[in-house]
Amino acid sequence: MASSRIWAQGLLHDKTAIVTGGAAGIGLACVKALSQAGCNTIAVDIDEQVLSAMQGLRAQGLPVHSIVGDVRDRMQMQKIVQSTEALGGLDIMVANAGIVRTADFLEMTDTDFDAVLDVNLKGAFITCQEAARKMVNQNEHSPGRGGSIITMSSVNAVMAIPTCAGYNASKGGLSNLTRCMALALAPHSIRANAIGPGSIMTQVLQSVVTDEAARHRALSRTPLGRIGEPDEIGQIAVFLASPASSYITGQTIYADGGRMALNYTCEVKA
Repeated sequence: MASSRIWAQGLLHDKTAIVTGGAAGIGLACVKALSQAGCNTIAVDIDEQVLSAMQGLRAQGLPVHSIVGDVRDRMQMQKIVQSTEALGGLDIMVANAGIVRTADFLEMTDTDFDAVLDVNLKGAFITCQEAARKMVNQNEHSPGRGGSIITMSSVNAVMAIPTCAGYNASKGGLSNLTRCMALALAPHSIRANAIGPGSIMTQVLQSVVTDEAARHRALSRTPLGRIGEPDEIGQIAVFLASPASSYITGQTIYADGGRMALNYTCEVKA
């Protein structure tokens, strides 16, 4: 079940956004949704696939731009944030870039644990801090302009998978980092919220649920009885970026098909 576009096309017509990890999956869905709402959107990704992905969206008439960049590199992120001056400044940051490394807890290496936290948590910290500095500076010159920072957490911020220690830790840290930002930036009219997806049909999950047993496990803990679509997360990003959420900050919006409310398993339809 793919979501339809629910926001007015011009809702964010005078805004500029950056989406990290924007080449594919949830990040690409956020780029599409924001740009469909009229937002000038810059997709950033370490993968050069971002260039061709944005070329395809531009061919559809969407106001998108692409930059190859690494969220772990502060100098790169500073330059990317400052590049928004050509588009009128920065209004929205979606810190979506993330990776996962799996291993049994007793076997996970320092290298893999550090790699995940460097991207998912420290990379988000660098990205959001540079965005916040830019937004605060803009507010000094244009009081009340505000801004919206959106991080991509996960149900695994509060639920655990024993083979994903680094990922679980990074997402839990990211949700609390988001709350910290919300408090620190509220005096500047800048809001910070997180999205916590459950099972979403990205390329990674597609490779997993081709196995019937894996599909059954995923659906048995999802009361809505289906896997979510990336576009459904993109629509939440538009909501959190827009005036419709003007009194929401410091929150994590869980889009999980009911998983976190569940205290048993569901019957899976064939």
